[in-house]
Amino acid sequence: MKLVTKRIHAFLDYPVAIALIALPFLLGLGSSNPLALQLSVATGIAAFVLTLLTDHHLGAFKVVSYKMHLIVDFAVAVVFLLAPFVLSFEGIDMYYYLINGAAVLIVVSLHKPETAIS
Repeated sequence: MKLVTKRIHAFLDYPVAIALIALPFLLGLGSSNPLALQLSVATGIAAFVLTLLTDHHLGAFKVVSYKMHLIVDFAVAVVFLLAPFVLSFEGIDMYYYLINGAAVLIVVSLHKPETAIS
């Protein structure tokens, strides 16, 4: 069942980007590897910029297609799922990335294709 429309996805993007920037500090990420904090903050900043550039109703500049946005989201999910193993994250650092990676993967997989309007 595909539940996440382009509109819903757009409303999720900005809060998620802000959370990726703020949560590492609030949760004290980086105890197993400083990259645990830095990767999330950098991803949050990139996600915010990507959302500003995406061609959806909340995008300010609309130069990146929504399809490309979804591809980038999928890539982020994969990176987040692999990061704990590649970068030796442990404890909260590991759980943060596994949970976020799984959440992004679920949102992307629940994307509802747009219907063509004739």
